[in-house]
Amino acid sequence: MLLKHFYDIKLAQASYLIGCAQTGDAIVIDANRDIEQYLRAAAAEGLRITHVTETHIHADFVSGSRELARQAGAQLYLSKEGGPDWQYAFAHTDDARLIGEGDTLMVGNIRLDVLHTPGHTPEHLSFLVTDTPAAAGPMGVVTGDFVFVGDVGRPDLLEKAAGHTGTMEESARTLFQSLQRFRQLPDHLQIWPGHGAGSACGKALGAVPSSTLGYERLANWGLAATDESAFVREVLEGQPEPPAYFAEMKRVNRDGPPALGGFARPPRVEGTAADELLKGRTLVVDIRSAAEFAAGHIPRTINIPLNKAFPTWAGSLVPYTRDFALLTGDLSGGAVDDAVRDLAMIGHKARGYLGPDVLAAWTSGGRTLDTLPQIAVDRLETRLASGDVTVLDVRNRAEWDAGHIRGASHIPLADLVARSGELPDDAPLVVHCQSGARSAIAASVLRAKGRGNVSNLTGGFAAWTAAGKAVETPAGTSS
Repeated sequence: MLLKHFYDIKLAQASYLIGCAQTGDAIVIDANRDIEQYLRAAAAEGLRITHVTETHIHADFVSGSRELARQAGAQLYLSKEGGPDWQYAFAHTDDARLIGEGDTLMVGNIRLDVLHTPGHTPEHLSFLVTDTPAAAGPMGVVTGDFVFVGDVGRPDLLEKAAGHTGTMEESARTLFQSLQRFRQLPDHLQIWPGHGAGSACGKALGAVPSSTLGYERLANWGLAATDESAFVREVLEGQPEPPAYFAEMKRVNRDGPPALGGFARPPRVEGTAADELLKGRTLVVDIRSAAEFAAGHIPRTINIPLNKAFPTWAGSLVPYTRDFALLTGDLSGGAVDDAVRDLAMIGHKARGYLGPDVLAAWTSGGRTLDTLPQIAVDRLETRLASGDVTVLDVRNRAEWDAGHIRGASHIPLADLVARSGELPDDAPLVVHCQSGARSAIAASVLRAKGRGNVSNLTGGFAAWTAAGKAVETPAGTSS
């Protein structure tokens, strides 16, 4: 048996190629849209992809399973579990085979036993993997978003991201029962999860790519839990706000992801066409660093730096119904290529891109670039004392509850586009997060909406606490 682990750092997402060396057959589980990576890996090992499947209807990226099965000429297998609301709408048209608890897939001499492991989602499957020529029983489980290293899948996304009101506690109890059944499997089984540290599909995922059931039984709080009520309270407490694009991903992956056909760079927009684009309704996303954007940017553009968090914030802050273009300071266009891939992973597509020449042309035409003012901790404290400033905290709820600046308003960055109208129109606004990265994005979004008097707190809440400034918690105020 051959097992290859693929990991997308920006999505914190894992997928797997499992192949039989004797027959040359292979299966891919939880493919993302970069399907060429699986085709290349299979060819390099002398394998052909004959089976494609996935653990569940994903919420954090567009699935590549449908396109990969078509491209490879493979049979597509999809979950039949979860009831009528959680069926794949495209299963019949793609001649997919529906599978569930107790079913078996044979990939050459590799056996995959299907386990129904609901809780994160109702249709969720895990795959128990046995290399039958070894005749030593199963060796591992592909667990998707059911069990991670150090954590378990969050059961609140049906309510928070997919809009199924009142389902969190029921899903948490279902997850607990799934974990109790899972705990009965042998300790030696390797666990191959669908995500790692940085994913919003859990709250404390480990950075190690795999583990064993025996170790997780000792170290993973979710697998160690034996009291259902206590488990429900803990699994629902402190979960991060899901990125706003998760609901869109659920819909796309349920209804049928369109074929991507590769990561094509959009056309470059120059000269008068660039001027017309900047004057029109097209949203421009500046992918330069926060420092470059703060030093000078074209008015009404927003800044989402091209880093590990780019897909998360692009999915949350750029509407899927609106045309947008990218702006880069990279002369080669390589940054645009990276951004195009990241965007495609979450179902976004830019209509074009602007190069650094546009910035130069803007100033040479007699226009000025905007800047994003920064404010230091001591200065903010003085202005708060005089009452002439509003503070906006864009951290997650758990961060806010752990301590915040007294009198601050709280809107997580993921919710800012929808809730910016809650902020006072006339007051000077200082935005902060933990370190200053998320708040720089938030400030750019607010400036693009026409708020002129917006500043970013240098160093964020970490700098505030390091300077010994007063912090408010649910228990009161401390210094």
